[in-house]
Amino acid sequence: MIMMQGKGVSQGVVSGKLYFLQRKDATIVKGENCDLGAEQARLDAAKETAIEQLEALAEKTREESGDEAAMLFETHAMFVDDEDFVECIQNVLEEEQCTAEYAVQTAGRQFADMFAAMDDAYMQARSADILDVSKRLVNNLLGIVEGGIDSDEPVILAADDLPPSETVQLDKSKILGFATQGGSASSHTAILARTMGIPAICGLGDALKPEYSGRLAYMDGETGAIYLDPDELTLLAFRDKSEKQQQMKELLETMKGQEDVTLDGKHVNVYCNIGSPDDVGAVLANDGQGIGLFRSEFLYLASEDYPTEEEQFLAYKEVAAAMNGKRVIIRTLDIGADKQVDYFNLNKEENPALGTRAIRICLNRPEVFRTQLRALYRASAYGKVAIMFPMITSVWEVKECRRACQAVMKELTDEGIPFNPDTEIGIMIETPASVFMADELAKLVDFFSVGTNDLTQYILACDRQCNDLGKFFDPHHPAVLRALKAATDAAHNNGIWIGICGELGADLDMLPTFLAIGIDELSVTPKAVLPLRNALRKCIAATCTLDLLEC
Repeated sequence: MIMMQGKGVSQGVVSGKLYFLQRKDATIVKGENCDLGAEQARLDAAKETAIEQLEALAEKTREESGDEAAMLFETHAMFVDDEDFVECIQNVLEEEQCTAEYAVQTAGRQFADMFAAMDDAYMQARSADILDVSKRLVNNLLGIVEGGIDSDEPVILAADDLPPSETVQLDKSKILGFATQGGSASSHTAILARTMGIPAICGLGDALKPEYSGRLAYMDGETGAIYLDPDELTLLAFRDKSEKQQQMKELLETMKGQEDVTLDGKHVNVYCNIGSPDDVGAVLANDGQGIGLFRSEFLYLASEDYPTEEEQFLAYKEVAAAMNGKRVIIRTLDIGADKQVDYFNLNKEENPALGTRAIRICLNRPEVFRTQLRALYRASAYGKVAIMFPMITSVWEVKECRRACQAVMKELTDEGIPFNPDTEIGIMIETPASVFMADELAKLVDFFSVGTNDLTQYILACDRQCNDLGKFFDPHHPAVLRALKAATDAAHNNGIWIGICGELGADLDMLPTFLAIGIDELSVTPKAVLPLRNALRKCIAATCTLDLLEC
């Protein structure tokens, strides 16, 4: 038996084959004086493969979701053979004497820009379709497996590390669990694993060897252990834990439809954190009462270029409409630190956690900010959308954000585009400065939401990405909890509500302390909703104390 010990960062027990992530170079080279015949043959093969892929996706989608959903892939298959699109690719190939992938990318951008410039909303939406088709053709030309996993069955995905930009583009249907040599429990990739409800282990180091790829593994996302060829005793214990996991899941199903309220009548909104429209199904399946954090940056991480206003609008609208009147809090772009996007061309920084990130990028790049705000306000006409600004430290930043919102609302009014002028505006409390300024900040917004991961990082001077810090990165630290209490008091003194959207919100041991502090909302991964509701309904708020705030 081989046992590897890491740090469990997303609970659950699973077994399956280990699969080491196969990365391929996605760099598109233009080339010079390329062999036109050879490039044409490569292009024809890529198109044929794309049509086969899309037809298979359409058939699978039809079986799972019906004809309407399948039409998307059928439309994409039509684009692959569209006469004008193909002619445009041919023209680029002949005129530039370039590689087929460069010709496809160039033609794709030209067509996407053409669709985006049209007045008709339906035609504008086709811009995203053509970019998707172009990306599929380019991937086929470069030999890049869609979703990054070349396997016919779900696997335990192993890698040295998984940055968010890679994780968000993986084919989640093929992943049983994550296992990485590096990483930390509070990294954004670990957070994504919890959002997706996928067991994950990080910090396995050199014990996780590429030569283990293909071997049957048993992993426990709670203890952080992975077993290859387990002995009979270990296998029995693993199966017993798996059965208990299933029994608990069935018990928690009884919590669906129940109120989020304590025994003595204290209501707490239990919302969900998501990273894409694809996660809404999990929110609804787990009976989340709203979305407390939609991480909009993952639209940027999953794209090869700045997502257009139309692309963003459609994503936000989809989520808002699906939640059917329940609050959907969408955080504006929050990249930087460990979430890097190549096309932003950010300068390399010695300490990116303290550098140009989140709201600082938006205020420095007003056109990027304006595009997102227009999409957000347009989506507000289709549901209860709220807008939240991250990494706030100063009053002037909030005032600048509100000025940008006012300018966008005036534009939309002048253009006759519907939106909700009463859209709620909130900020994240995740810096010591925002805690100290909470009373002044609360006068400018409708709500606070505490990002406990970054708040812990900045208060305790502990890099959230560093797995070696261990016990020093302690979100239960009295200093963190006192900051949470100070922000809560400031919010309530100014008549606004406050929630937690950081990972600490799902910590059931902390629930009594949150109740004593006066937290109004907890936003957690979809899988954490029912356990949290179950615990909440057993609490008596009046008996909860602030003992943990003491040293």
